[in-house]
Amino acid sequence: MTYCLAISIRSGIVFASDSRTNAGPDQVATYGKMYTFGSSGDRQVVLLAAGNLATTQAVITQLRRDVDEQIDLNVMSARGMSDLAEYVGQVTYAQEQKHSAEISRAGFSVDASFILGGQIGTDPAQLFLVYPQGNFISSSDQTPFLQIGETKYGKTILDRIVDLDMDLDEAARCALVSMESTINSNATVGPPIELLRYEND
Repeated sequence: MTYCLAISIRSGIVFASDSRTNAGPDQVATYGKMYTFGSSGDRQVVLLAAGNLATTQAVITQLRRDVDEQIDLNVMSARGMSDLAEYVGQVTYAQEQKHSAEISRAGFSVDASFILGGQIGTDPAQLFLVYPQGNFISSSDQTPFLQIGETKYGKTILDRIVDLDMDLDEAARCALVSMESTINSNATVGPPIELLRYEND
């Protein structure tokens, strides 16, 4: 399992993710779950991944390949963050469909979900949660944070503390406390922790 979260406030976005993929008495594996794309002055995009590791890696590989091959719609050509969220949803759903029938018969899930955030051009920074089915939702003034993976242990601190007018350092501290609460309560979430602090523009 895993735990990833992002907090969207007026001054920017904070992203945090753990690195554990398996937990058991004799096997603990670590993989980074934070991926970045961008070019200075044009766009900065962050993806956090949770779910089936093979699916998440296949999605990231496809996103990078589409950039390299310069297909019409890719991470570096999307006109807006909502277009990008729709594109990531399409890629995710397509990758899941490749193996879903065989793997589901074996009792495994190929589902993967993503938190997508960032800024394109002069548009405001935005934050989305992309579901395994390919659809997505955005953060809002009422719900300025999004979580994926093992969400319940770290939600309380976010509900109590996160405020749109807090500064990025405060938001980063909240993200780390939320992550630490989850690590202490669930063996399937563990360090190292990745933290990214994106300031608007």
